Amino acid sequence: MGNPITHVPASSLSSLSTRISYLRSFISFSASDASVLHSSASVVAPLIPVIVDTVYEKLLSFDITAQSFVPRQTGYSGEAPTSLDELTPEHPQIRFRKDFLAGYLRKLVTMDYDKIESWEYLDKVGVMHTGRAGFAHRAKKPALRVELVHCALLLGYVEDILVGAVMGHPDLDNDTKTVLLRAVNKLLWIQNDLFARHYVADADAAEEAEAKKIMGRDRVALAAVAIGLVAAGAGLMHVLGPAVLWQT
Repeated sequence: MGNPITHVPASSLSSLSTRISYLRSFISFSASDASVLHSSASVVAPLIPVIVDTVYEKLLSFDITAQSFVPRQTGYSGEAPTSLDELTPEHPQIRFRKDFLAGYLRKLVTMDYDKIESWEYLDKVGVMHTGRAGFAHRAKKPALRVELVHCALLLGYVEDILVGAVMGHPDLDNDTKTVLLRAVNKLLWIQNDLFARHYVADADAAEEAEAKKIMGRDRVALAAVAIGLVAAGAGLMHVLGPAVLWQT
């Protein structure tokens, strides 16, 4: 006999807490994975500057991704570039953005994954790239939109860098490398979904929601018909009188 089937209504995945519960269960991101990430902080921390530099070299090597860094960035008060030609890995605005990426990477190996606030942070990282304000500090700022294809590719690129760094680390045994890379892989796939959910409409959830609306309208219509029939019956009784019920 197989394992019991867990029911997950499509519409329930619009709730972040329900979605995270489903994602964690499906991909088996456990407390052990979180513990492995936390224990890797001392290993990952020295790698962060190299990872960040490598990521921005890649982002600035394509005009389609580099163009996102020409406009003045929220919170940056220095001299902004006026064209792609002025963008270099050492431009003050790029160094400013590098600090944010470094902070994000540190959070990945230090956050408490039992707290919904940690997942809310990762969800907001996804939201802020859609052009909507993910964080309060962007609420009144110009829209920033990065298309999903670039976000997904960047996550894959970051994971590839981490795989290379961990696999080549001289102080980690094979078992440690394995559990760490599995935990990183699970977490980045969850992060990928927390990007995608703000770009891609869930057809199943939309159909389920529409079906509920139709059922609701049908119930209202049936109730109206029932009320109408009762009213008509009462009117008929008023006209014919109660004696009509006893006629044969």
